[in-house]
Amino acid sequence: MRKLENSELSRLDLNAFKGANKIPVYIILDSVRSHQNVGSVFRTSDAFRIEKIFLCGITGTPPHRDIQKTALGATESVTWEYRENIDELIQELKLLNVYIASIEQAENACFLNAFEIPIEQKLALVFGNEVDGVAQSVVSTSDTVIEIPQFGTKHSLNISVSAGIVIWEIGKQYINSLKQ
Repeated sequence: MRKLENSELSRLDLNAFKGANKIPVYIILDSVRSHQNVGSVFRTSDAFRIEKIFLCGITGTPPHRDIQKTALGATESVTWEYRENIDELIQELKLLNVYIASIEQAENACFLNAFEIPIEQKLALVFGNEVDGVAQSVVSTSDTVIEIPQFGTKHSLNISVSAGIVIWEIGKQYINSLKQ
């Protein structure tokens, strides 16, 4: 085996990416403190052609150098918007018939491997603060809560790791639904 050169990967250029079909998913980051985590979520969202990222509360925004360093240009390819108040954003999205799924550990949460995407609706995935998680007000108004099964001694995963796992699983489901 031989590692492939970047020129052999057949990736879209920025203009082709902007015009390409996206997975109908919004990523919402609420009060994520680490700029590196934000940049990592941008990069993962680019890899899976996520439609849009909403940055809420104290979440840092591009062009912060630490976000740019981790995102490697994904802040230019992925559409994003800053919203100060996540509760207002959630209410607006619900009025647009967007299905809201908080990624959290909560009563009656659905494990990620059992979650089925709502094909007829856009999906918003909410990721919260590194310490406090998703705000209870958002959990309470979500259509569902998705939990990533874990089997070790720790109670949580890093936000960028959680986002990568969830985006991968949701992305697979959308791709498989297109094949049917």
